Amino acid sequence: MRLEPKPAPSILVTLLYPVAAVVLTLAITSLLVLAAGASPLSVFYLVWKGAAGSQFALMETLTRATPLILTGLAVAVAFRAKLWNIGAEAQLYIGGVVTVVLGTGALPLPSFLLIPVIMVAAMAAGALLLLGPAILKTRFGVDEVVTTLLLNFIVLLFVSMLLEGVLKDPMGLGWPQSSRVVAEAQLPRIIQGRRLHYGFVIAIASAVIIWIIMKKTALGYEMRAVGHNPQASSFAGIPVNRVLMKTALLSGGIAALAGFCEVAGLKGNLTLDLSPGYGYTGIVVAMLAMLNPIGVVASAIFVAGIFVGADAMSRSAGVPSYIADVMVATALLTMVVAILFTRYRLRWK
Repeated sequence: MRLEPKPAPSILVTLLYPVAAVVLTLAITSLLVLAAGASPLSVFYLVWKGAAGSQFALMETLTRATPLILTGLAVAVAFRAKLWNIGAEAQLYIGGVVTVVLGTGALPLPSFLLIPVIMVAAMAAGALLLLGPAILKTRFGVDEVVTTLLLNFIVLLFVSMLLEGVLKDPMGLGWPQSSRVVAEAQLPRIIQGRRLHYGFVIAIASAVIIWIIMKKTALGYEMRAVGHNPQASSFAGIPVNRVLMKTALLSGGIAALAGFCEVAGLKGNLTLDLSPGYGYTGIVVAMLAMLNPIGVVASAIFVAGIFVGADAMSRSAGVPSYIADVMVATALLTMVVAILFTRYRLRWK
């Protein structure tokens, strides 16, 4: 048995395999729900109700989806050029650090100037953070999976040091947290009384901009070409290393933007639990979207809805909320298989 490349699949086939992956995910999860002694239909209904059954639930889902959209975009951009950025978590935290450093009164600017300045500075920090592994990859052949993954732990330890040192809030009763950003540096709420903030608008705008870059610009074409075949791209005159550098800057900047949005829009300060793994979940989001920037938005909302809905479902049905982790992980595995069979067919020798 061997894999044989398929000709270019039709749009119907391209859509059919992801749908089949979702159906298979629900089927596998149903078996686990039955093993837990609950009805799959009632559990799925409670998940949907907890994620989108009311204005409050929907706002919470979109709030949770905001950082996932941005980390998913960061991963999708990098993976498209086969730059395996596993360090979106580190870039997110660096964005949060810059937001706190500049947003707690260091820059006495009005809101309409302060927010863009902090946002650009946070993106620059994230971009430079990923530029290091990109240089190691292009100059010395160091595997960026290892360097970006290890950067996650290095940055978390660095943030911990800052929160126990120079960034520690003197009014925080000893807790390892930073001071709150000033009101001029905070993103306003979209709906008063809800947690959804304008970071969601920034995330949607970022998805549109990335789609335009990927589909309508020379850089996007070069990124796709390098991702498909770097040797052929180099032979055709595309500067592969330069493209990887640009990809690293763009990917790291978008991931850091997630940290800015979480601090300036939701949390108000920096803590070690700023991210419950958004950088890693962004990989799942990007793969579920098949690295499509617009698809990342839908994928992030889907994943966020599962997590938010599972919390509400657990309280009502008595099924552990960890079922959400199983659903997301299963969805990733089935989607990877779906992508495989979209591009290849099995041949028996």
